[in-house]
Amino acid sequence: MAVKIRLRRMGAKKAPFYRVVVADSRYPRDGRFIEEIGTYDPLKDPAEIKIDAEKAQQWIKNGAQPTDTVKVLFKKSGIL
Repeated sequence: MAVKIRLRRMGAKKAPFYRVVVADSRYPRDGRFIEEIGTYDPLKDPAEIKIDAEKAQQWIKNGAQPTDTVKVLFKKSGIL
């Protein structure tokens, strides 16, 4: 089972809001997930990033791979 840390799109059309989730890579983008570890709101200025650093570090230690976009968010919030 390949576990990924990725964004799950929420919100209305043309008003995206994302949740940072841990999910099996075989599940669809907005489908089933294992755990929610944060949120990302790109519409606010500056973009609002709230991520539980302890949970993120624990999942990375357990072998979860963050996607490219989530890596950037982790770097901005100081997790990586």
